[in-house]
Amino acid sequence: MEENNVKCNSAKAWVLAARPKTLAGAAVPVMIGLAMAYRDVGSSYFEIVPAILCVLFAFLMQIDANLINDYFDFVRGNDDETRLGPKRACAQGWITTRCMRIGILITTLLACFVGLPLIIYGGVEMLLIGLLCVVFCFLYTTTLAQLGLGDLLVLVFFGIVPVCTVYYIQTGTVTIDTFAVSLACGFVIDTLLLINNYRDIENDAKAGKKTLVVRIGAQWGRYTYLLTGVIAILIGVIFLIHGNKFAFLLPLLYLVLHFFTYRKMVRINKGMALNAVLGDTARNIFVYGVLVSIGILL
Repeated sequence: MEENNVKCNSAKAWVLAARPKTLAGAAVPVMIGLAMAYRDVGSSYFEIVPAILCVLFAFLMQIDANLINDYFDFVRGNDDETRLGPKRACAQGWITTRCMRIGILITTLLACFVGLPLIIYGGVEMLLIGLLCVVFCFLYTTTLAQLGLGDLLVLVFFGIVPVCTVYYIQTGTVTIDTFAVSLACGFVIDTLLLINNYRDIENDAKAGKKTLVVRIGAQWGRYTYLLTGVIAILIGVIFLIHGNKFAFLLPLLYLVLHFFTYRKMVRINKGMALNAVLGDTARNIFVYGVLVSIGILL
């Protein structure tokens, strides 16, 4: 989307602030959880309404997280002229801070409104899970990301929680292979955070933001980026053990893409050009989700 001549607080400004490209990270765990559930309960018992609600809740929470990140990074002064990543709405003046606060409130309430009916399908424990999602959505940007705990949160809230919750709503239980694939999903999605923090390593270090990459250094940050994708594929061995070779073999294509993206990351090394690697990583995550889901259903 063209980012020039964006009117303040316009619809275009809000679309840019929502960061549509990041929605793949929200879609993939739900996609995988639904594929696992459909495989195990069959079309006769698979419920469409909670599936749709899970997708909407995931999208709304991702947008909410993006708006929160946009607002708090701006008011803290993190989004200044030295920023290397994609442009942010508050920093560019596309959305005023007052309107952004209202937007955060609306998306948070919308997510709660969409997620509340899931109690009917998954029980009152859905209320606790939804509350944790909202609380940690705020804690990530305001506190935990500054301490280098962002990668752990991605593993939990973009892997374990969404995959296992979606599966539980449809089946009433969580299996070992569902938990395993939720971990793999978390590792894959964490590559997006790793490349983001790798690009910003110098700015984060100056700002006192102790991300994992800042703590371990650029070289080990690159290695960690590569290894997270490899670990995700290795976890997929559980599918072979349970006799589903397609769910293991198809994601190997993701590993090829991941390796070439890693090599691109090494070649570019630093600077704004790493945003191209960010885009490739988002593509890889979506490809992984599609391949794993197809493999599970086969």
